Amino acid sequence: MASTLGTPRPDQAAYMLRAAAGGAGRAYKRELLDLLDIRTGQTALDVGCGPGTDLPALAERVGDDGTVIGVDRDPDMLARARERTKDLRRVEIREADAHALPVEPGTVDRAKIDRVLMHVAEPADVLAQLHRATRPGARIALAEPDWDTLIVDAEDLETSRAFTRWTTTEVVRHATIGRGLARLAEQAGFHVETVLATTPVFRDFEDADHTLGLGRNMQNAIDAGHVDRDRGHRWFAALSQGPFFASFTLVGVVCSR
Repeated sequence: MASTLGTPRPDQAAYMLRAAAGGAGRAYKRELLDLLDIRTGQTALDVGCGPGTDLPALAERVGDDGTVIGVDRDPDMLARARERTKDLRRVEIREADAHALPVEPGTVDRAKIDRVLMHVAEPADVLAQLHRATRPGARIALAEPDWDTLIVDAEDLETSRAFTRWTTTEVVRHATIGRGLARLAEQAGFHVETVLATTPVFRDFEDADHTLGLGRNMQNAIDAGHVDRDRGHRWFAALSQGPFFASFTLVGVVCSR
C-alpha cells in the first residue's frame, strides 16, 4: 500500500536505524570508518550517536583495550544505545549536548559526526568542541547531506523543485552544510585530508517516502501555502504510481588534528 500524504513522522530511532541499514547507508559508513584508521587501544568518540547504530563497529575496531564514547542529548536515543551495547563493556554512553562535549581535553584519538551538524544550533561551536577533545594526530570523520541537491523525478518538475526549496528553507536547519564541511573543518583547526561525495539513490517509493519525508513534508508545504494543495496531492500520488527515482549528495570529510 502506498504511503499517504501527511504520514506522521516515524519513531526517530527506528528511522535512523533503517536509514543506516540501507545499501547507501552501509556503504558510506563503512568507507568513513575505514578512512578513520581506528587502531586497537584507541579512544573513539561518536558525537550524536543516536540509537547506537555505529557503536558496535567502533567497539570492534578499538578492541578490548580501547574505549568508545557515545554522546547524545536525547534520553530515548541513549536508552536504545545502551540496550544495543549492553554486552560491550568498552562502550560508554554519555548524555550531553554536542556544544558541550563531556570529554576531557586532548583524550580522543578518533571521532566521527554523522548527519548531526545539519541539526545543531552552531556547527562551528561543535567542531571547536571536537578540536578541544581530540589529541594531536587524531583523525576525525564528518558526513552531512547537501539538501540543495535533492532531486525527485516527476512530470511536474516545478513541484519537485518547490519540494526541494521547502526542504532547504524550512525543514533542515543547516540544509547545505555538506558543501561547507571542508571549510568549517579547516576553520576549526583541522587539516582536511579527504573529501568524498556519494549519491544515495532511491528507486523504491516507500523507502524514499520514509527516508526523505516526501508525504509529510509536502503536506507541511501545502499547509504553509508554499505549494498549491491540489498540485501537491497530484505530485505525491503520481510518485507512488510509476517508476521512481530520487537522490541527493552526501559529503564526507576526513581530517586530522
